[in-house]
Amino acid sequence: MKPAARMRLWGMIRKESLQILRDPSSISIAFIMPVVLLFLFGYGVSLDAKHIPIGIVIEQPDTATQSLAGAFESSEFFRPRHFDAIQSAQQALDKRQIDGIIWLRNNFSTRLLAGNEAPIGVIINGVDSNQANITQGYIQGTWLAWLEHYAASRGQPLLIPVSLEQRVWFNAALSSRLFLVPGLIAIIMTLIGSLLTAMVVAREWERGTMETLMVSPLHRGEILAGKLIPYFVLGMGGMLFSVALAVWQFDIPLRGSFWLLMLSSALFMLVALAIGLLISIVSKNQFVAGQVAIIVTFLPAFILSGFLFDINSMPDWIQFITLLVPARYFVAILQTLFLAGDVWPVVLANMGALCLMLLFFFFLVWRKFNKRLE
Repeated sequence: MKPAARMRLWGMIRKESLQILRDPSSISIAFIMPVVLLFLFGYGVSLDAKHIPIGIVIEQPDTATQSLAGAFESSEFFRPRHFDAIQSAQQALDKRQIDGIIWLRNNFSTRLLAGNEAPIGVIINGVDSNQANITQGYIQGTWLAWLEHYAASRGQPLLIPVSLEQRVWFNAALSSRLFLVPGLIAIIMTLIGSLLTAMVVAREWERGTMETLMVSPLHRGEILAGKLIPYFVLGMGGMLFSVALAVWQFDIPLRGSFWLLMLSSALFMLVALAIGLLISIVSKNQFVAGQVAIIVTFLPAFILSGFLFDINSMPDWIQFITLLVPARYFVAILQTLFLAGDVWPVVLANMGALCLMLLFFFFLVWRKFNKRLE
């Protein structure tokens, strides 16, 4: 780069950097917003089901029924309440005071000691289908564990035709926090990259300073680079801050390479910056640019990236739309690097998709931004 071009570019970078420092909202979006979102999702939002309120109805208390009730009481997944009759338990279920009922009838122990089937009655509130499935699975697991303990205490083997030995990889504790926090970094970077740069060109039009830039000796590439570089540095600073919080505050393991994380984050940040800059060039109004940035970037990233909702469970035509969402690829990279490690087929495939998106959006930015009044 020639010295004159270098000086022009440095002057443009300095101008944008001073605007960032004089605008508290930019610093807030880059550093305060990640703290709020990470603490909100890290501590306040959980997809884990624990302390589920259930009712236990024992028609004829004895040693066996008390032992089974104790298994539910000692489990961290349940918060049992005892009822004398099934009718009172059903009333509590109707009032949403409990989410399920364990009903041990008066012939439970008799049939159990006789070696016959001794079924327990289970009634679950199915208004929330996901919660109902989780509750049903926990009840079956507690019931099976109690049967094994009961058979062992009597010196008898538990006759089950299939013995299941399961292993959970990458997230052995099945903690939703380990799943949510890495994906949240992609949402934060989407907001930082697209929302901040959506204002940069629109702000010049509203303040009437775009004409000054157009008559200056700055070339088109120098204007674009001068506007993007400060926000790229700001966005990467927000990313590093978010990663530090995830690792040290929320104990999220980073099993992959830190430098691979930096490279993929820089690639995604450039894509987000390009999208925000394109919105700013087209809209020429800060309010409109901000609204469009939220609708076009944040909402798809939140809903269609796999951050909260499983993409494979979506209809085929929705899955096709997710291919157009850059955050989908970055969420996959983050969850892989944090929880699984350097799984190169996953990381390289998603980085390749981000590279194609980067070229496409920068091509549109280059075509749409011209040094002339229209």
